[in-house]
Amino acid sequence: MLSFSAQREFSAYGPSHLVVLAVFAVGAVLLVWIGRRQTESQARLLGRVLAALIVAAFVVALVYKLIRPALDTSVPLQLCDVAELTAAYALWSQRHWAFVLTYYWGLVLSSQALITPDVGTPEEGAPDFPHHLFLTFFTLHVLVVWAAIYLTWGQRNRPGWRDYRFAIIVTLVWAACTFTFNAITGTNYGYLNRKPPTASLLDVLGPWPLYLLAEVAIVLIVWALMTWPWERSRRHANAVARPA
Repeated sequence: MLSFSAQREFSAYGPSHLVVLAVFAVGAVLLVWIGRRQTESQARLLGRVLAALIVAAFVVALVYKLIRPALDTSVPLQLCDVAELTAAYALWSQRHWAFVLTYYWGLVLSSQALITPDVGTPEEGAPDFPHHLFLTFFTLHVLVVWAAIYLTWGQRNRPGWRDYRFAIIVTLVWAACTFTFNAITGTNYGYLNRKPPTASLLDVLGPWPLYLLAEVAIVLIVWALMTWPWERSRRHANAVARPA
């Protein structure tokens, strides 16, 4: 008889992953539909419920990391960690700057974790559902991307070029701080100081530090493309509203 600890190995686009993606898609549509029909008080309540869920999942994931602490995995320095807390704050407070970071980080960076998930740790492997690593990984990333979708299309928040510049500056500050921490401690959060030991998409971007420069260029272009339509729509609306 197999023990409960004998976990199946997670497989990208296997049954459990496809279920997560289906739940994500349905939830995203529902959040946009609800967001456009709710009152201000209902929006505040829903935002705070989602924020509480993110914080709860974040705390659970952190506690599991601290049960067997390791300097290279237990410090919440990954950009996804910062994105999770920022998304929770954006949902709770409705602050525009927090929405901006959630928009750029959630839709571009956290969404990648849903498309190309890296579940698990080197020690525990990549366990499948219902292992806590699987549950916390997908719960957090789904909620962050939901937050970005809900705040943008459900509540109709919009980024602009000033927000684009703000997001770039904040991300570079995170990168500088994390790079310094890595250099001092020998860790590699964000893969800023060297490539991951296993094969990854970074392999096609060249050696260190060229792949970092390539990542920056790609993010700058993608984020600009995510900003331009909103700015164009805003200028068109202003031109239409301007009296002749």
